[in-house]
Amino acid sequence: MLESLGLFGLFLGCMLSATVVPFASEVLVTGAMAMGYGLWAVVIVATLGNTAGGMVSYLLGWLCKWEWIERFLHVKKEKLMRVHDRVKRWGMAAALLTWTPFVGDLIAIAMGLLRINPAGTAALMAVGKLVRY
Repeated sequence: MLESLGLFGLFLGCMLSATVVPFASEVLVTGAMAMGYGLWAVVIVATLGNTAGGMVSYLLGWLCKWEWIERFLHVKKEKLMRVHDRVKRWGMAAALLTWTPFVGDLIAIAMGLLRINPAGTAALMAVGKLVRY
């Protein structure tokens, strides 16, 4: 995908990896670097794509009902409730941790369920993902 689509492919791949599609965007970042793209271009594009994907998960939480998330994403309500309670306690700062494997998507979904400020969530999410790369 990277060879034919370049940095746009990196953006799409990083966006997908930040949603409920599980794969590591670091592989794409490494591939883009190996193809000769500049460090800052790769980091910025990967951060923007991964943040966009995280906000898709956030939107999913904003729009969906608990039952839909449990049924279609196969997330046990107990696990989502634990993450939900932590996010409620941490507030917007939880967005800094949306890059973490396994629970990052759940954090973003919980933030949407709680209707935490979308602009602040996106900004802090981008900071966390930038630091990750």
